[in-house]
Formats: sequence, C-alpha cells, structure tokens
Amino acid sequence: MRENTPLIPGAPVQNSAEHNVHGWERAGSVATGVLMIGKGLRKGGLFGLIQVAIGGIALARGISGHSSTKSLLERGRQDLDQIRVKIQRSGADLQGLKASAEPAHGPLQSPKS
Repeated sequence: MRENTPLIPGAPVQNSAEHNVHGWERAGSVATGVLMIGKGLRKGGLFGLIQVAIGGIALARGISGHSSTKSLLERGRQDLDQIRVKIQRSGADLQGLKASAEPAHGPLQSPKS
C-alpha cells in the first residue's frame, strides 16, 4: 500500500506528514478494530463497552492513518536525539578548549578527590 493511497476507496487523501501509520500496521489496526467492536457488541455489559471503545480507537487509527500516541513517542525520541547531539557537541567543544589551554599552561590534570 502506498503512503498517499487512502484505505477506503474514494476517501480524501490526507497530507503524508499527518500519516504515521502505514502498510500492514494500518491494515492490522482496521482489522483489529472491527474484530474488537464485534466481540464487544456480542459480549455486552461494561467489559463489552470497553472493548467496543478500544476497537473504535483502533479502527479510527487505521482509517485515518494517524496515531497520536505514536506521534508523541516519535517526538520524544527526536527530543532525546537532539539532547544527545548537544551533549556530544559540548564534549567536543570541551576537548577543544582543553587542547588549546594545554600549550599555554602545560598539561592539565584533573583535581584529586
């Protein structure tokens, strides 16, 4: 399944930046949602209602091609990657400062604990 192909024929194509669920994951969400809604309706009661609600969320995720939870996790991962890059850059800057300070003052030694 291509990224810009709607899951339902005739449905409008959304911007690919909004899609973060693709291919088999998307089809699996639709199938799981339909199954859970069916089982929840047959079961009835509070647990059936909960199953219908969860199935509806999975179905909506598959049809829309967007998962807010997955988006949030990806954003958190990107933030951690940016922090890692900043730490590595700071380490390289410190090494450069140490290297430029050694000719002026001789070898630098770390303080003893």
